[in-house]
Amino acid sequence: MHTLFVNEDTYPRKATSRVITQMMLLTVAFLLATIACASAFAGPREQAKRMHDRLAGVPPSAEVLNEMATLIQSGSGSEAENAQAAAMLATEHPDFYRTTLKNFAAPWTNRDQDVFVPLNDYSATIIGVVRDEVDFREILSGDILYTDDGNSGVTAYSRTNNLHYEQLEQAGTDLADHLQRQLQSSLLNIPAEATAGVMTTRAAAKAFFIAGTNRAMFRFTLVNHLCRDLESLADTTRTPDRIRQDITRSPGGDSRVYRNNCIGCHSGMDPMAQAFAYYDYAFDSASDPEGESGQLIYNTSGTVDPVTGTRVVSKYHNNASNFPFGFVTGTDDWSNYWRQGRNQNVGWSENLPGTGNGAKTMGAELANSDAFASCQVVKVFRNVCLREPVDATDRNEIRSQTQAFTSSNFNLKRTFASVASYCRGE
Repeated sequence: MHTLFVNEDTYPRKATSRVITQMMLLTVAFLLATIACASAFAGPREQAKRMHDRLAGVPPSAEVLNEMATLIQSGSGSEAENAQAAAMLATEHPDFYRTTLKNFAAPWTNRDQDVFVPLNDYSATIIGVVRDEVDFREILSGDILYTDDGNSGVTAYSRTNNLHYEQLEQAGTDLADHLQRQLQSSLLNIPAEATAGVMTTRAAAKAFFIAGTNRAMFRFTLVNHLCRDLESLADTTRTPDRIRQDITRSPGGDSRVYRNNCIGCHSGMDPMAQAFAYYDYAFDSASDPEGESGQLIYNTSGTVDPVTGTRVVSKYHNNASNFPFGFVTGTDDWSNYWRQGRNQNVGWSENLPGTGNGAKTMGAELANSDAFASCQVVKVFRNVCLREPVDATDRNEIRSQTQAFTSSNFNLKRTFASVASYCRGE
């Protein structure tokens, strides 16, 4: 039996400490309530400035502030519509494109999800698509790429380096004025049917096709554009017939690990990642170990890889001895096994077959899912409201914004403005 010894001086000190803590908490609560009240009663000018700051990252000019405040106060629509119209004015500022959108897209272009990377053809294409109010689904399937319009005096676009975009950024170029939509197929010298939006940009190839087995491109596309990583999609009930030879069926000598873990991701991922079977990122690893001067490679019809004996790039046959009886990739034919089972909740389009050839059709499969639409809205919410959706009101807003996004032909610029309107009182 333990005896509890109480120091007579301890309790008063603890009581005093509790009183002080309670006073501090009350003070913090009072300050938060004061801030909340101030936000709730923020006038049109305060709301206008807040929206401009969030969207462009800089204060508005006096003229723009007055115009935005007037729209909020006496526009011809509803309160939310007036605020959204005011927010659209903020999207005209150059820093919405060269700063806000660049930082918004930058983490998607590299494996570390680092925001502090130079502008590149991936992020520039995202900026151009938003600026031009292009159907945002094209980022995963379009023959589209944005470059300078030729009037900025920078080095021309190159398939083997990023100087074009680095110089644009270093010069502080107004991307709202100087980005020009072009055909990716002509710039990268690949067939139009081989283009798949940002997935087939040079920057994406450098990040996700370099080395490895091309599964990284699929995984990071899920993370960046469906807001789901493989672990959340793992389903051990799917047929494992398309899992490649490099995946051992007895990791560490224990087949249970494969059946209970590996199969969950690979049974769905490998049939989808087969869409990238003809792509690679070529560079000289001896003289250029980081691949800074590499380029996207696509094996066109008639090309034969010396290792595979087909159009399929050699990396798809890496470590074939791990399980020789595994699936041997012979084409870029892909299938979405996640259309059945628990991952039906991704919301796959009923207008698509769930199978196809190549990255373009697989990108369309991803981009036409409900998860793609809601993911874009959630990312904008985090970017503009500077927080996560936290309660039922926020979740209802996300659903409403997702519906508006899809009904507006996937216009992400309007989503930025509409979300800014929602958060304008915070």
